[in-house]
Amino acid sequence: MTRQKILITGASSGLGEGMARAFAAKGRDLALCARRLDRLDELKTELLERHPGITVAVAALDVNDHDQVSKVFAELSDELGGIDCVVVNAGIGKGYPLGGGKLWANKATIETNLVAALVQIETAMEMFRAAGTGHLVLVSSVLGNVGVPGHKAAYSASKAGLTSLGESLRAEYPSGPIRITVLEPGYIESEMTAKAGNPILMVDNETGVRAMVEAIEKEKGRSVVPGWPWWPLVEVMKLLPPRLTKRLA
Repeated sequence: MTRQKILITGASSGLGEGMARAFAAKGRDLALCARRLDRLDELKTELLERHPGITVAVAALDVNDHDQVSKVFAELSDELGGIDCVVVNAGIGKGYPLGGGKLWANKATIETNLVAALVQIETAMEMFRAAGTGHLVLVSSVLGNVGVPGHKAAYSASKAGLTSLGESLRAEYPSGPIRITVLEPGYIESEMTAKAGNPILMVDNETGVRAMVEAIEKEKGRSVVPGWPWWPLVEVMKLLPPRLTKRLA
């Protein structure tokens, strides 16, 4: 099934922006939201110039403003005449070693990547249940498969929680009518990974986004992206003793 009307959160940069460009090139109509409305307006102009046959709706949204999530999703749905697919992508990578005196950084990561994601999931599922169909995509991380010490402890925990929510929904809807996809990106070039320095096995944004969009279009249940080299690495990561996982940070 081709989902024509796609909503993406965190669409003003990084993987969200990349997915918006990729879906626009496929002729999909887009509902894009993020905190930085000026960036979204620029992206909308670019996409409509390149692909004049599509519809692009944008809205400012801080996913931590929980009351606004349902309101913005509804407004964007009205603009597009419905939403077929919601990509829960908004996230941050703040963090500090646990007990290091920066609770605010770890708390912000858990709240944005997991609690706010739950709000988006609840909102999307309500929309899809009312429509009788839909596709929910959760952008997790390969680091959700293993505990990572130091400044990525809260991040990996938040992504483990998000993956677990997705797996619970996959168990609830094993054959539709609502489809669930859990994406586990490896290190893909973006603003977030740029702030983290130069992690091992980084792939460029275009390569990573292409793999993500392909998995979304195929409505895979759970997908490590890009598959090579990250799929076999994820299996190895699950077996690593805790003292070795620090190399992933």
